[in-house]
Amino acid sequence: MSKKLALTKDAMYRIVRAPVITEKATRGSEYNQVTFKVALEATKPEIKAAIEGLFGVKVKAVNTLRTEGKKKLFRGMRGQRSDYKKAIITLEPGQTIDVTTGV
Repeated sequence: MSKKLALTKDAMYRIVRAPVITEKATRGSEYNQVTFKVALEATKPEIKAAIEGLFGVKVKAVNTLRTEGKKKLFRGMRGQRSDYKKAIITLEPGQTIDVTTGV
């Protein structure tokens, strides 16, 4: 049913930006989940292919959420933080990703 998506290493690194290291994200490790910041235009199949290609693991599910940047004051001038997208990756049982080490 699912078709393998072919991505270059460069495309994989453009899709997966950085791991999210927060209390809430680390609590997901109890459920075999890892959270990453990803490119805004990335789709779930692309994210799945990039994670499997970069880390050599089997991905069970990908959930995404898009967060709009807050409106803030920067040195007295109105500004806005960048929008970003997070992907919560659920791994197959027995699979792990150590986000504290580099790829």
